[in-house]
Amino acid sequence: MPAEPAPETDVFLSGLLFFDLVFTGLEHPPAPGTEVWTGGMGSGPGGIANFAVALSRLGLRTSLAAAFGTDVYGRYCWDVLARQEHIDLSRSRRFPEWHSPVTVSLAYAGDRAMVTHGHPPPVPVAELAGSPPRSRATVAHIGLDTAEWVHTAHQAGSLVFADVGWDPSEAWSPALLEQLACCHAFLPNEIEAMRYTRTDTPEAALARLAELVPIAVITRGGEGVLAVDGTTGETAAVPALPVDVLDATGAGDVFGAGFVAATLTGWPLVERLRFACLTASLSVQHFGGALAAPGWHEIAQWHARTRSPDYTFLDDVLPSETVAGIHRGPVTLGFGDDSWR
Repeated sequence: MPAEPAPETDVFLSGLLFFDLVFTGLEHPPAPGTEVWTGGMGSGPGGIANFAVALSRLGLRTSLAAAFGTDVYGRYCWDVLARQEHIDLSRSRRFPEWHSPVTVSLAYAGDRAMVTHGHPPPVPVAELAGSPPRSRATVAHIGLDTAEWVHTAHQAGSLVFADVGWDPSEAWSPALLEQLACCHAFLPNEIEAMRYTRTDTPEAALARLAELVPIAVITRGGEGVLAVDGTTGETAAVPALPVDVLDATGAGDVFGAGFVAATLTGWPLVERLRFACLTASLSVQHFGGALAAPGWHEIAQWHARTRSPDYTFLDDVLPSETVAGIHRGPVTLGFGDDSWR
C-alpha cells in the first residue's frame, strides 16, 4: 500500500480575527464623566490570531483561514501575521469596504475587561475554512457555522481542539456542545464551562464535559487549570505560576496553543498542562495577546533561570543552539514601518 501523504501543515485554524488595542497600568476602570490615564499601551492582531501566533512561535507550521478588512487595521494584521510571524494565509481573504473588528482591552486588577465593535464577516467562517487541509491538529472557536468543516477535519484524521468565545446573548445554548462529538479536546474557561453545562462549580463542569469529549480542560486564571483525559484515564490539577500580571488579554488562547503543542509532543497530561501554564504565564507579563506569546528563546531563558523540578521534561525539547527572541507588540500602530508609506 502506498504511504499516506504527509500533512500539509501542523495546525490549521479558522475563526474571527480582531485588531486589539490594549491599555495597561489602570488602577481602576473609567467611570462616567471621568478620564483615566494609563501607564502603558500596545496593539496587535487578536482573536484567532492569538492562537495562531502562539503556535507558530512554538515552531509549528501554522495555517490560518480568516477574514481581513482592507482598512489600516486589517492591512497591519495581515502584514504582521504573514511577514513577521510566518503564518500561512493562503486560505484567508481580504474584503474591501469591510471594517475589521476592533477590541479595546482594559487591563487592571490582574484581569482584563473588553469593549468590541465589529460587523459580521462578509462570508461565514465555514466558507473560509472550506475543505480543511491535511493537518496534525485543527483549532476552532466552535459556533453555529463551524460544525461542517470541523467534522470534515475530524474525518480526515486531524485532532480537533475546540474553544468558545464569550456569548454576547448570554444564552449559553447547550446545543453548541453537540459539536464536541468530533473534537479531541475542549478548552473553555471556568465561566464558559459552568454556563454551558448549567453547573455551579468548575469540578462539576469538568465532570459533565468529560462525558462529551475525550479531553476536557478548564482554565481558571490565577487559580490554575483542571483537566481529565479520557483516552489515558489521567486527571490533573495544576496551579498557575506566580507572576506579576501586566495584561491577561489572550492568555487563554496562548494556554491553548501550549496545550496543543504539548499534546503533539506526546507528553503526559500533567506535563501538557504545566507547559501550557508556562506559555500563558510568560505571555501575561507583556501587553497584548498574540504578540505577547513566548517563543523557545523566552522558554529557555525561564528554564535556565528557575530550574524548576516540575519542568525537567523541557530538557528533552529545548533547542541546543541559541534561538532568536520574538517581537513584542508595538505601542503605536505602524510606527516606524516604512511599508505604510
